[in-house]
Amino acid sequence: MSEIKHTRRDFIARSTAAGMIALGAESLFAPSAQAAEKNADMAIAKWVDQRIPGGAELKPIAVELTEKAIEGIGGLNRFVTQGDIVWVKPNIGWDRTPELAANTNPDVVATLVRLCYEAGAKKVKVGDNPCDLAKKTYDSSGIAAAAESAGAEVVFLDRNRFRDMAIGGKRVKNIPIYPEILECDLVINVPIVKHHGLTNATMCMKNYMGVIENRRTFHQAIADCLVDLTRFMKPQVCVLDGIRILKNHGPKGGNSDDVELKATVAAGIDIVALDAWGAELMGLKPDGVQSTVQGDALGLGTMNYRALNLNEIGVS
Repeated sequence: MSEIKHTRRDFIARSTAAGMIALGAESLFAPSAQAAEKNADMAIAKWVDQRIPGGAELKPIAVELTEKAIEGIGGLNRFVTQGDIVWVKPNIGWDRTPELAANTNPDVVATLVRLCYEAGAKKVKVGDNPCDLAKKTYDSSGIAAAAESAGAEVVFLDRNRFRDMAIGGKRVKNIPIYPEILECDLVINVPIVKHHGLTNATMCMKNYMGVIENRRTFHQAIADCLVDLTRFMKPQVCVLDGIRILKNHGPKGGNSDDVELKATVAAGIDIVALDAWGAELMGLKPDGVQSTVQGDALGLGTMNYRALNLNEIGVS
């Protein structure tokens, strides 16, 4: 393996704050609530108005929720330095429109691209390794158009460019990875919260499968493999899209009856905590997602996300 030009920062140390937050959800999500410290470990921005509009009216809400979630962890200036090249990694796996919640919300992606540039990024790239035909998924998801309109370079991952890399995992020793992603100064992991028939839910840790080839090799022991890949990727910041979530028949979906409007976006430095929160948004217990359990056990983060410096922000 050739040397990667960027040595990414080590995992940010987890907070050791103890105890659970005792307040109820409604009071936690009071409009304009802020954590005591500016650089929270995790922020959850939730639309608290009783009416959640759909259609075109949902776009400004998605934009504001993404902005508030990022602001709630100290802004992207905390992660992006002047001249950085950033890869925004959504889930663009399926030939589905945004309303079917099989891919990351395009307005969340476009907002992150803009915020990266505002933080000083030289270039922002957006791309994924889809399951359906890439041209169809990039178009039908709305992500290609939204990302380009925000100034991103939309990248179609050429399967001939994947290189076998040693990731040093307990189970996964080598796997083909798209090198251009690793060469970036920062990777922002931006999945959607949705059901998955194999893992119960697919969120931040599983979204890294879009940087590799030979993904079927993961299916025999997927939780072990996801932990190995997550450790290798050294996540710095993840943004979890809960605008619309797919409750059943994931990961591809296709029936609007399986979609639930949640109007929530979370961001943070602890990938395990975000997946634990996402499981709860799905109506699951965090320990119902085995990769989350193993990530916690191996020190990649904590399932007890309320023990972190948590910023819960109500938007209306």
